[in-house]
Amino acid sequence: MAQKKAARKGRFLNIVTKKKKLPNGIVVTVEMVKHPGAVVIIPFLPKNRLILLRQFRPVINAYIYELPAGTLEKKEVPAACARREIQEETGYAAKKITRLGAIYPVPGYSTEKISLFAAEGLTPVAVCCEEDEVIDPRVFTRAQIKKLFRAGKIVDAKTICGLVMCGWL
Repeated sequence: MAQKKAARKGRFLNIVTKKKKLPNGIVVTVEMVKHPGAVVIIPFLPKNRLILLRQFRPVINAYIYELPAGTLEKKEVPAACARREIQEETGYAAKKITRLGAIYPVPGYSTEKISLFAAEGLTPVAVCCEEDEVIDPRVFTRAQIKKLFRAGKIVDAKTICGLVMCGWL
């Protein structure tokens, strides 16, 4: 029953079709995006502040506010990915990374599982964004984040989940 056919192979995503037997006994063909997994990091700073990124997303042709995040590299564990991504995207290293949980952002068509981490004890390091990333790290208070959310300025689902999990929304 695990018959798979790759419909499209990308740099890190693959679209495949697969026969699956449902709990009611019906066999269906499922089209899905195979994803290696990802992390989201909630970077806490002293004085009740945290870092959000103002990031350009070419797929939607817009800047949006997001928590730092990234895709797992081959054989990379989520905590290591979180440590790497926070440095690359915010210019801070974390002394402490704590796993908060995980979410499936689009389980109707993707295998992507996102692990969420709180990052504390941040110290400045060099920022080294990838060339295809247009990122501006910004520091916000809890009140500013709530105001951004109420104004419809925070629309990224993984960011909203992370802010809810840590009690900021």
